[in-house]
Amino acid sequence: MPASHLYKVVFHNQGKVYELYARKVGHGGLFGFVEVEELIFGERSAVVVDPSEEKIKAEFDGVKRTYLPLHSIIRIDEVRKSGASKVAQAEASNVTPFPFPVYTPGEPGPRGK
Repeated sequence: MPASHLYKVVFHNQGKVYELYARKVGHGGLFGFVEVEELIFGERSAVVVDPSEEKIKAEFDGVKRTYLPLHSIIRIDEVRKSGASKVAQAEASNVTPFPFPVYTPGEPGPRGK
C-alpha cells in the first residue's frame, strides 16, 4: 500500500496568513503558481467549534483545486498528520520585502538563448 502524502501549506493572502492541509501539492500547469489539491479540514465536533477553521472551511467550500502565487508561499511541509486549518492576522512590521519578478521578458534563459 503506497504511503499517503500530507502537506501543510502556509501562505499570505490579503494581509492574513493562511495554513491549509492538502493531499497533493505541485507546480501545476500555470507558470508562477503552486497547485494545491484535495484540501483537508478537521471533522466538525458538536462540542468544540473553532471559528478560525470554520471561516477557512467556508471560504474554500466546493474548491477542488486552488492555485497560489509563488511569491505568497511562506512554506510547504510534508507532515505525518493534519492539524487545524486556520487564518491569522499577519504580524505588523516596519520592514517591507523588496518585490522581485519571477520571470523578466527579454532576459536570456538558462542556456543563454
